[in-house]
This record gives sequence, C-alpha cells and structure tokens, in this order.
Amino acid sequence: MKDLIQLKDKNIVVMGVANERSLAWGVAKSLFDVGANVIFTYRKERSLGKLEKALANNDFEAKLIVECDVNSDESIKAAFEKIGSEVGVIHGVVHSVAFAHAEDLKNDFLQTTRDGYAFAQDTSAYSLIAAAREAAPFMTEGGSIVTMTYLGAERVLEGYNVMGIAKASLEASVKYLALDLGKHNIRVNAVSAGAVRTLAAKGISSFNTILHKIEETAPLKRNVTADEVGDMTVGLLGNLSRGVTGEVVYVDSGYNIMG
Repeated sequence: MKDLIQLKDKNIVVMGVANERSLAWGVAKSLFDVGANVIFTYRKERSLGKLEKALANNDFEAKLIVECDVNSDESIKAAFEKIGSEVGVIHGVVHSVAFAHAEDLKNDFLQTTRDGYAFAQDTSAYSLIAAAREAAPFMTEGGSIVTMTYLGAERVLEGYNVMGIAKASLEASVKYLALDLGKHNIRVNAVSAGAVRTLAAKGISSFNTILHKIEETAPLKRNVTADEVGDMTVGLLGNLSRGVTGEVVYVDSGYNIMG
C-alpha cells in the first residue's frame, strides 16, 4: 500500500499542530508512517514547544520546522520561500488552521462582531488561499493541498456560530482553488472530520452533546479518531486519489448522511 500511495520521501507541509490531540498531528503521524518528509509550520513559541514535545514523545524527526503567522501575508510568503529553498520541491500541503474569538462562539450568532467575523474568515478561510498561492510556485511536480472542515459549514450546529460561516467560505475556496491550480496538476480537497476532542473543540459549548448524538445516530455508532482523519488525508495527498479535486470528503462515521 505504501508503494501505491507514493508519498515516501515526498515533502509535505503540515500547518496547524497545536498539540498531540490536533487533527494536524493525526495527519502528521500517518505521513510519518508512509515515509514522507514532514515539514511543520507553527505560529507562536508556545506551539513550537508543544510540537517539539510531540515529536520527541513519538520518536519522529521533522524535515523542517518553520514559523508562519497565517494572519500575515509576509509571514506566509517568507515561510514557504524558506521551505522551498531548503527542500526544493513541495509535494503537498495540509492546512489545519482555524480560529475564532471565544465571545463569538459563546454568544448568539446574531451578536457576532464585525471584527470577530473578519478575524474568523481571515484565519480559517483566507489563510488557505494565501498558503496555496505561496506554495504553488514550489509545487513544480504537481501535488495535493488538503484542508480541514466540519459539518457546521452546511448545517446549523448550536455553538459553532461564526466558525460555521468561515468553514462554508473555506469549502467554497477549495472549489475555486481546485479550478485555478488544476492546470498545474495541483489538487485541492477538504476533509470534513467528525467530532474529535481537540483544543479547538473546547471552545464549542455543545461539544459533549454532539459527541453523544453522533454515537447514537451515525451508521457506525461511534465517533472517529484523529488517526482515521489522518489516514484519509494521506489518501488525498497520495497517488491513489490522483483523479480527485475540489471535493469535501467526510470522515465522520457516516453522520452527515443522516436526516
């Protein structure tokens, strides 16, 4: 199977590891398993410390670790230029970055502030566009970009609020980027992950209720793991999915199909 995936020794950038419970870390583990060269970006020193701890705990060695503030065009550009200069060719990018202000998740959606709305969009959706733009010149052999989304992009999930709007924007961006980058043999897809206990999930007041509802309702009668999300992401990064672009692939025990 590793040979079919064809990611051994390929350079894959993973953005958004906050700690060992992050979806991005689940992806990174799956990438290490298939022999990829994993390059990490981090935003702040605190995130760097947690990333380095996760690598040490699992006896993994990153190809490269680069600072990248996704709210800054200059920082994104500098990060990918550094990655390109170090490794030459980028074969894939995993965008697992999203954030909204706590008050915009706790209050009614009606109370979303203008600044809060713009910040959630900038961090969670526009950052994919900016990262794709800066990565593309180094993806000279084609490749794959995968982002992380959630069912709240298309259904109203209590407490998800402004993040649902940002994820809807993210999913639309995936489709438009797929069109723009397809001529360069770069594919762009999204993984819509089920509820996983991550740092981001702590901000959603109804999260425990969502977990129980999925266990009761989903065809598989269980929640998914970050490892399962990671394995599907590897599938979308590798050769097995070479004919797939512009898609949202659900890894949620089938919960999204239920009425």
